[in-house]
Amino acid sequence: QVQLVESGGGLVQAGGSLRLSCAASGRTFSTYAMAWFRQAPGKEREFVAHISWSGGSTSYADSAKGRFTISRDNVKNTVYLQMNSLKTEDTAVYYCAASRRWGRIGVAEYDYWGQGTQVTVSS
Repeated sequence: QVQLVESGGGLVQAGGSLRLSCAASGRTFSTYAMAWFRQAPGKEREFVAHISWSGGSTSYADSAKGRFTISRDNVKNTVYLQMNSLKTEDTAVYYCAASRRWGRIGVAEYDYWGQGTQVTVSS
């Protein structure tokens, strides 16, 4: 089993940057593909980015391409989401998630979830 704890959220002005972190428990972190999702008020949870077990492959939602970067450190058992050029529409609770399967972007495809961290982008 994997426990995930996100951090790094906060309030930032449009155009600014934040780096989210997700710390994982357990010695099997490197066997999980990791992802970031987000959920804005009144909307469904949506895929943002994911990264393969070794970090060699990544994929992004169109809304994140060119602005967000996902990375991982398998020694520190941590996955990151660097978010640049933030927009007000990026305001949401951001969740990290773990899956044994690579290449999945559906919420139901992920086995473990963190509690989320709030990101608020002001205009």
